[in-house]
Amino acid sequence: MSTSARGNLLILASSQALMLSAIVLSMTLAAVLGAMLAPDRGLATLPVAAMVVGTALASMPASILMRRIGRRPGFLIGALLGIGGSLLCALGLYESDFAAFVGGNFLLGSYQGFANYYRFAAVEAAGPARAGKAISMVVAGGIVAAFLGPQLGLWGRDWIAGQVFVGSYLAQGGLSLIALMLLMRLRLPREAAPDTGDARPLGEILRQPVLGVAIFGAAIGYAVMIMVMTATPLAILGCGLPESDVAPVIQWHVVGMFAPSFFTGALIARFGAPRIMQAGFVLLLGHVALVLSGVEFLHFLSGLILLGVGWNFAFIGGTTLLTQGYRPAERLKVQAVNEFAVFGFAALATLSAGWLYDRFGWAMLNVAVIPLLLAALLAAIAIERRFRRAALAA
Repeated sequence: MSTSARGNLLILASSQALMLSAIVLSMTLAAVLGAMLAPDRGLATLPVAAMVVGTALASMPASILMRRIGRRPGFLIGALLGIGGSLLCALGLYESDFAAFVGGNFLLGSYQGFANYYRFAAVEAAGPARAGKAISMVVAGGIVAAFLGPQLGLWGRDWIAGQVFVGSYLAQGGLSLIALMLLMRLRLPREAAPDTGDARPLGEILRQPVLGVAIFGAAIGYAVMIMVMTATPLAILGCGLPESDVAPVIQWHVVGMFAPSFFTGALIARFGAPRIMQAGFVLLLGHVALVLSGVEFLHFLSGLILLGVGWNFAFIGGTTLLTQGYRPAERLKVQAVNEFAVFGFAALATLSAGWLYDRFGWAMLNVAVIPLLLAALLAAIAIERRFRRAALAA
């Protein structure tokens, strides 16, 4: 790998770490603060849902914009959205304005909608042959978020006298500002910006089983993870555990999400993306078994770690599988469809999290994801068998 490619990957991984630190800070605080500000308990998770909806809705416009103006300008616009979202959240808290707080989280989600293309930019910088490792390296930048996000939320809690957590969101805006300055130094290969070559109609591309499984698997893995993660702070407090237990559970969950990225790419290279996706769905089912076994601190902690590792395998496996189903001229439109599908489904899951928890409780919320995980597991097994048959025929 060339020096310039390594430099680009380092910038993308660092920007990913900063973006995810901002997102994890909100994930840690938004549901609890939403419960304080919302007019109804069932709306407590609406700020988190708004963040995921923002990610989904920004995915398509981000792809179209970057097709016209390039990756770097698009990433800079995303970072500006992150700064604006943090400031609006801080204003919402300062004024006790629930609508402004929800709006700020929506802008933060839009920031993530642009930043989610970092992993595809990494493939363009490193080359398709190193796709799994490049994606893993960028996603691994999120390991910093596990510690920086929740800790920054706690540090900033009382920075402004009489205004709890306003300082946390101002500090969050500082993370996006640093990311903006880093991304100004990004220099992707010239040929990465435009689509070149022959492109098939989108319907024909999406009818490929490999793309169907890649998108479906990544969407299920992300939706299950985000729904459970959104409800976890409410469940911890609802089970009588202290507020101080929320941060370490979310923190180690995020470690579980990103620490495996240091070797997920190597596992995919050795065993193939479908096999790693299968492992991810099995681990996500293991999470369900763990959290159903009890509601003590260790049940939440171990279950959420397993949830994170399962997400990592399902999401990176799905993203890598996606890169095997399109031509260079088709990449931007396929990536846009993938992002919209994954985060659109995740948005629905997040919107339902508060309602499911409020109406049916923590146990039933987790039971509800079992059929989805089984369906995704079977789809990954089916595509692996299809690959084997194709290899034998060849």
